[in-house]
Amino acid sequence: MSVLELLAGISWWSVGEIIAIDILLGGDNAVVIALACRNLPSAQRRLGILWGTAGAIALRVVLIVFALGLLQLPGLKAAGAVLLLWIGVKLLLAEHQEGHGDVAGSDKLWAAVKTVIVADFVMSLDNVIAIAGAAEDAPEGQQVALVVFGLLVSVPIIVWGSQLVIRLMDRFPAIITAGGMLLGWIAGSMAVTDPLLAGLWPADGPPGLVRHGAAAAGALLVLVAGKVWSARQRRASER
Repeated sequence: MSVLELLAGISWWSVGEIIAIDILLGGDNAVVIALACRNLPSAQRRLGILWGTAGAIALRVVLIVFALGLLQLPGLKAAGAVLLLWIGVKLLLAEHQEGHGDVAGSDKLWAAVKTVIVADFVMSLDNVIAIAGAAEDAPEGQQVALVVFGLLVSVPIIVWGSQLVIRLMDRFPAIITAGGMLLGWIAGSMAVTDPLLAGLWPADGPPGLVRHGAAAAGALLVLVAGKVWSARQRRASER
C-alpha cells in the first residue's frame, strides 16, 4: 500500500475532532502542569513538565481505550451523550469555575510529576468521553492509533501554546461557541448509536440522515442552552 493510499484511508475528520477537543478542554491541564511544577528548581522544571505530560498522555490513552470498550454497553453511550451536552453548555457559560487553587506545587521532581498525573486523571473525564465519542466514527482498527496521534499533536499546543490559545479564545469567542457545538454534535451522533436503540435501525446502524440530524440537534441544543444560561447568569449578576 502506498503512502497516499494509507493517508486516504485515515479518518481525518476524527483526527480533527480529537485535536479540537484536546485544545478546547485541555487548557486546564496546562494550568495544572504549571502549578505543580512552579516550585521546582529551574533546571528540573522542564523535566517535570515533560515527564508529567508523558505520564498524563499514557494514562489518558489507557482510559480512552477502556472508554471505547465501555461505550459498547447498552445505555452508556446515551449517558455519555448527556455528559457531553452538559460539558458543551458549560463551555458557553459566561463564568467558568476555575478550581485550580488546591493544586500543590512541589520542590521535588517526582512529587511534581505525580501531582500532574493524579490531577490530570481527576480532570480527564470530559476529555476521555469526548475523545472516545469522536474516535468511534473512525474504522475500528484506527481508533486507538487516532487517539494517540491526536493527543501527541495537541499536547504540545496545550503545554507550550496554551497562552496563545487562551488569547485567541478571548479575542474570538466564536471559537469557544464552535467547540461547544462540536461536543453537542458528537453527543447527538453518539446517542442514536447506543445499543439500546439497535432495534430501531438496520443492521449497519442508523441511516446517515438520522445520525446527522441527531448530531445537528445536539449542536443546536448546546448553542441555545448555553446562550440562555449565559443570559440568565448575566442578569443575576447585574441584580
